[in-house]
Amino acid sequence: MSKLNEKEFQDYLKQIRALAEGPFEEIQKEVEVTNKFPQKFFDLSIENNLYRCALPEQYGGWGLSETQILQVQEEFSRGPGGMRMHLHYAMDLNWRILDDFGSKELKDEYMDKFQDKTIFTCFALTEETGGTGADLHTRAVKDGDYYIMNGEKTLISHTDCCEFAYVIAVTDPDAPKDKRLSAFFVPVNTPGYEIVPMPHMMGCRGAGHAGLKFTNMKLDKKYLLGKEGEGLKIAMHSLSVSRAHIAVSNLGMSQRMLEMTIKRAKDRVTFGKPLVKRQAIQQTIADMGTEIHALRLMVYDFAKDYEAGKEIEMKAAMCKLHSINTVKLVSDYMLEIFGGIGYFEECEYGPVERLYRDCRAMWLEEGPRTVQRLTASRKLIANGGNTEEE
Repeated sequence: MSKLNEKEFQDYLKQIRALAEGPFEEIQKEVEVTNKFPQKFFDLSIENNLYRCALPEQYGGWGLSETQILQVQEEFSRGPGGMRMHLHYAMDLNWRILDDFGSKELKDEYMDKFQDKTIFTCFALTEETGGTGADLHTRAVKDGDYYIMNGEKTLISHTDCCEFAYVIAVTDPDAPKDKRLSAFFVPVNTPGYEIVPMPHMMGCRGAGHAGLKFTNMKLDKKYLLGKEGEGLKIAMHSLSVSRAHIAVSNLGMSQRMLEMTIKRAKDRVTFGKPLVKRQAIQQTIADMGTEIHALRLMVYDFAKDYEAGKEIEMKAAMCKLHSINTVKLVSDYMLEIFGGIGYFEECEYGPVERLYRDCRAMWLEEGPRTVQRLTASRKLIANGGNTEEE
């Protein structure tokens, strides 16, 4: 149960929207240049309980439901993309993997430290020479009470502000594909752990993207998550939830882009008539709103199933797939209606140009559309076309 009553929760949503579109936007002007979050961003996030609200109550959090977590995320996703990426992770994978798969010893030591960002994590799955599934190459070889890890990861977010990394590595190369991998909770100060810088991204600046390199890294066996051979299961379960969180991120961005587009269409007058009075513009706005409405229904239907303990992999993939299509259509239509002024960095209606760049990271986070289609189709075929799973 949440510590907030319904009125308090609705007030909190308004608070987070104001934070995202106000102070966070101001901070982002610096981040666009430095590609690094200043301490003020973290301080504001702590002050506004954005690390605490999703955390279960037994660890000092508010214990928000999945539906409430997604509502909060929809609001802060209206702001800068890199901050959205950081906070989306803070409310999901950051603590959830350890809570779901960590030993009692690890949870007793670390879970309550997530509430005020005493610790933060990154999720190290993707490899340049492999991918994000069973074809990984990073190795963790058992050596008595330790594992010796060697390998590299790429495109890893939050590497500049974390104390631990969730690392997926091969522990038995000869096992079946679904048993080759294991998951680890790795302290970043372990000797042999190295951050490899990467260039600035198109958008979502400040999210700390880099590569990781592990050289003869000696890791105590207590940092194993779950059991040996469960790494793929842990990664895929965690990604399923995260895909729905990415979908709600696209929802928040798309909703703000629609609102800015309507305001611009009302203000822009050509040949004596506002754009919003023209049927072609009205039809475009209707298409934008229809896709957004459908996405919202999908996301919160996912949350209902998650809270009921149902299988969520298929619907999470569908949510992410539709969200990419939605934010692509909405952002393209937004730029068309704004015209030339939408192509400039400064715009009186809001961050049109930056949102257009930021949302394109969503094509790739937790797998592109091709991966979502394969995931959804596999379940649909097995279920004979039924989209409702037990």
